[in-house]
Amino acid sequence: MILHPTLTTTSRRLGLACAFTLSLLLGACAATQRTEGTGEYVDDTAITTKVKAAIFNDPTLKSAEINVETFKGRVQLSGFVSSQGNVDRAVRLAREVKGVTAVTDDMRLK
Repeated sequence: MILHPTLTTTSRRLGLACAFTLSLLLGACAATQRTEGTGEYVDDTAITTKVKAAIFNDPTLKSAEINVETFKGRVQLSGFVSSQGNVDRAVRLAREVKGVTAVTDDMRLK
């Protein structure tokens, strides 16, 4: 069976277009230094939730005063707390959460 030359050229162009589109779509999900891939975002969301739960469950801390953000396993704690002991306790609790690679303390004393 002999294929028509135009059909072959069209098929090649279509294949290249599909490959290019697929590479763009997959590239959008890849992580860079400043962005996260989908899997990393889900992991960071889980870490944030666990750190918030640990702070909430601690009777000495007021969880509403402490903000938690996570990026690629690095947790940033911010907000206003009443004592240095509360700062130290929140940092310690965050470090104990599985998946946390570093903790940045941006909390301020009231």
